[in-house]
Amino acid sequence: MKICVTGAQIPATRDIKSNVAAIDRAINYAVGKKADILLTPEGSLSGYTHQFDQDATEEALAYVTQRAQSAKLGLALGTCFVESGDGQCYNQIRFYSSDGKYLGFHSKTLTCGSLTDPPQGEINHYAISPLLNFDFNTVPIGGLICNDLWANPGCTPIPDPHLTQQLAEMGVKIIFHAVNGGRSASEWSDVAWQYHESNLRMRARAGGVWIVTVDNCHPVELRCSSPSGIINPAGEWVCQTPPKGEQFFSYTIEV
Repeated sequence: MKICVTGAQIPATRDIKSNVAAIDRAINYAVGKKADILLTPEGSLSGYTHQFDQDATEEALAYVTQRAQSAKLGLALGTCFVESGDGQCYNQIRFYSSDGKYLGFHSKTLTCGSLTDPPQGEINHYAISPLLNFDFNTVPIGGLICNDLWANPGCTPIPDPHLTQQLAEMGVKIIFHAVNGGRSASEWSDVAWQYHESNLRMRARAGGVWIVTVDNCHPVELRCSSPSGIINPAGEWVCQTPPKGEQFFSYTIEV
């Protein structure tokens, strides 16, 4: 089975209109590549915050999903969202099939927080749902969000559950990984990049899974916190974007 995957290293800000414009550009690219599915960064629709405008996000979601459905393009869409069923806020990847069917969402599981007691940070703002796999064109896929994959020891108050391994054991063949990491011009930003890249490669190889990953590129003058591209089950990059600014990639995965 072959799946043409596209990824969008685009700016994710608190300006929902600007975010929609960036996702529009990504959809245009994906359509031009005849892609089956598009991955966007963490919080790419709503902004990476629990204090987003839910009404504006719902309106933007309706527009983006309709555009994708009309183009017969599947989505792995990063956004924060309040679910009407339980009224809780989740940091999500929302999955849609190429015919527009909503498949469900992955919620960020290793939410970041301080190593204090009690911990402070996003760990207090987002709900968590069970780990799931999804059927996309008969291929089992899954999602992870940023720290879910690498469990940064400086901001993960709970033990690492090795979510890539869990997804591999559930039969997942492709993991879609949406990132929105902090970055700066400091040495420690370089250290974080190395840590992120090595975790991506090692965990893909350990689980025998494909990993498709994209980061937020805002602010554009700084290198992203993590590389964007695709890693095969041997832990090798098969495509990778430049590390700064808005970038897109396309690759056909054969499962």
